[in-house]
Amino acid sequence: MSIIDRKRLDNTTFKLDADRMRRGWYSDKYFCNIAEMLTAMSKSGYCYKGDSPRLKSFNLPGGICSGDLEVEMQVFTRRRGATIAVGLDKSLAMLKMCTGYWEGDKFIDTSANLDVWAVHDGEIIQGNGDPLRVEPVMRIRGRYRDFAILETAMLGVLTRSSRVATNVYNTLIAAHGKPVLFFPARFDLHEVQAADGYAYNIAVQRFNKDFAGRLPTFISTDAQGDWWGGEGGGTVAHSAIACFFGDTAEAMLAFSTVLPPSIPRIALVDFNNDCVTDSIAVARILFMKYRELVESGNQSEADRYILYGVRLDTGASLRDVSVPPLGDLALDMGVTPRLVFNVRQAMDHAWEAWDLPQKWQQPACDYCRKIKIVVSGGFKPDKIEKFERLGVPVDIYAVGSSLFENHDYTVTDYTADVVRVKVQGEWLDLAKVGRKSCENSALEKVW
Repeated sequence: MSIIDRKRLDNTTFKLDADRMRRGWYSDKYFCNIAEMLTAMSKSGYCYKGDSPRLKSFNLPGGICSGDLEVEMQVFTRRRGATIAVGLDKSLAMLKMCTGYWEGDKFIDTSANLDVWAVHDGEIIQGNGDPLRVEPVMRIRGRYRDFAILETAMLGVLTRSSRVATNVYNTLIAAHGKPVLFFPARFDLHEVQAADGYAYNIAVQRFNKDFAGRLPTFISTDAQGDWWGGEGGGTVAHSAIACFFGDTAEAMLAFSTVLPPSIPRIALVDFNNDCVTDSIAVARILFMKYRELVESGNQSEADRYILYGVRLDTGASLRDVSVPPLGDLALDMGVTPRLVFNVRQAMDHAWEAWDLPQKWQQPACDYCRKIKIVVSGGFKPDKIEKFERLGVPVDIYAVGSSLFENHDYTVTDYTADVVRVKVQGEWLDLAKVGRKSCENSALEKVW
């Protein structure tokens, strides 16, 4: 299912709306118009009658049927620098399922007549902004009118998926290999979750391959794992704490009592804008319950009350009460390095005020120091890099809308060009000015 295992997904995974795709429902209308025109030219027996300087340069006779012309199309990204290419498998499924033409109500499948090359999902593509020196992610040869209408949908899935994957990959690099929770579902339509979650998974695989990492994946919805078997995870939201009247500790106690211990207990501690106080309160109430159950001989039940982490999500317009003002918004407001240091110190020493018997002091110390710190709210690679450079004790970054960014250096648009045509059995260069057929050693023949 990726560059890692060299297996490709097919339409059993994607479940394309093939009938409407074959009819151009998802296509820019000009592609539909082109296909209709070329089909009509073919049926009428039209042969090229113009006076193209390009054709003259090939010194070929006339009698060439434009309607049945075979072309070579290459697909490439215009993003500068490295791109994690994703969306190839779904594009291939589109070609396999929807190449052909209609005879009345019957669709005639001509996909077998194509020659198709593609890189694997997860391949790194290097772009330099020069359209004459691109690394194509796909090459298609065949009768143009049979697959012309698929260009819109193919470019769309490649653009979106590669953008998400590349942004995730760059975020992982900025985080120096610390886990990144995939939290952008709420910032876009639910229909894109499966493709986005797959792109995230591919990016994590690619990072692990390149840096000998063992990072796990963390997605927030089951839909994000649909194409690769992942499952959504998460703990509590601010609204849950509101249901307990702002009592974060009581909310986490209830959560731990009800939900299975396989779900990590991560407390959201900024509801009252006092992350230190609420983190200590949650740690204390869960540890005391943990201790009670251990002492009664019920270790499996006690495991429900192990606090995995606390999440800081202070809004950018707020200064947590534990952060003394310095008069600088960047240093005072939101989730700042000072806030994280404050919470880490509070967690490491919380047990000291718990009036525990001697035998429980070291277990309490270990319990508190194992509590991880998760941060969220406006984290992009540049902010993460700053935190890492300062040695801020963050264990996990939760990242959302920045993984969809597509401007400036993050533009990941794809395009496709016809670069050659087949005339009398010979492939001839015929790209628009400023483009040409390019090579990529990572291309593999698919069929």
